[in-house]
Amino acid sequence: MIPRDPIILLSFVNLKLRDFYPSLDAFCASECVDKDYILDKLESLDYEYNEETNQFTTHWGDYAYPDERPKYPWET
Repeated sequence: MIPRDPIILLSFVNLKLRDFYPSLDAFCASECVDKDYILDKLESLDYEYNEETNQFTTHWGDYAYPDERPKYPWET
């Protein structure tokens, strides 16, 4: 069973990808998890899967000023 909370899910999936699986597809097949479910949950946190690094990363560091990053719905 995987965590339901998106933040804990992020940590759980990145740990599994780093230590045990060569790709997100391999993780999903082995753990019997729907790939779209994970992608949707983590996209809600502004994280995307990077195939090159085999991890979920965000683009928050790409913004020079905090006001330039996209706002969460609760921040508006």
